[in-house]
Amino acid sequence: YALEELFEDLGRRLPVMISGTITDASGRTLSGQTTEAFWNSVRHANPLSVGLNCALGAEELRPYLEELSTKADTFVSAHPNAGLPNEFGEYDQTPEEMAAIVSEFAQSGLVNIIGGCCGSTPEHIRAIADAVRSMAPRKIPERSKACRLSGLEPFNIEADSLFVNVGERTNVTGSARFKRLIVEEDFTTALEVALEQVENGAQIIDINMDEGMLESKEAMVRFLNLIAGEPDIAR
Repeated sequence: YALEELFEDLGRRLPVMISGTITDASGRTLSGQTTEAFWNSVRHANPLSVGLNCALGAEELRPYLEELSTKADTFVSAHPNAGLPNEFGEYDQTPEEMAAIVSEFAQSGLVNIIGGCCGSTPEHIRAIADAVRSMAPRKIPERSKACRLSGLEPFNIEADSLFVNVGERTNVTGSARFKRLIVEEDFTTALEVALEQVENGAQIIDINMDEGMLESKEAMVRFLNLIAGEPDIAR
């Protein structure tokens, strides 16, 4: 939304390139999202490209890049580190070693844009460029239109999806208990209401703070920020 405000101020649109970081072998970003959830959360920006960079070496990054490549209907980028850091925080992977691994990304049709992050030098980038120069870029897949949502994990509603369970107790007009908790600013107990719904099978939570006795915007922002910090709810 900040980008849309910028484009409106500029009076023109600019290309948007987005890159996320998978932190470790858990396969999650810094905010805790899986690769597909990360994609779902940024697709609305209509990016020119989406990709992964940093934290992992090319070899370790590959499975997450492969997943992103199958999900994203935009260009895909990869900027891995030159291997993993040694005990001194330095990177030992040579340009030739890194180029050999990264060129397989291109050979397998996983990427449109390729480069390097931590530990990579002009020599690394030159070796990568030479290795992929004659290779064709990834073909962008066609994906059927669907409602694609995300918390920490993806939630996709497709044409063949079954019923979706929506929890409606975090609604000040539909639950007297929840309304009382929000009016009294007992957000800790209000979070328990949300958690109860998830534990009882809710896949989506309906949150409503539209009530005359509330500063609705402030209450909504505060509650959503608290939920974002609770992985059992925000999943």
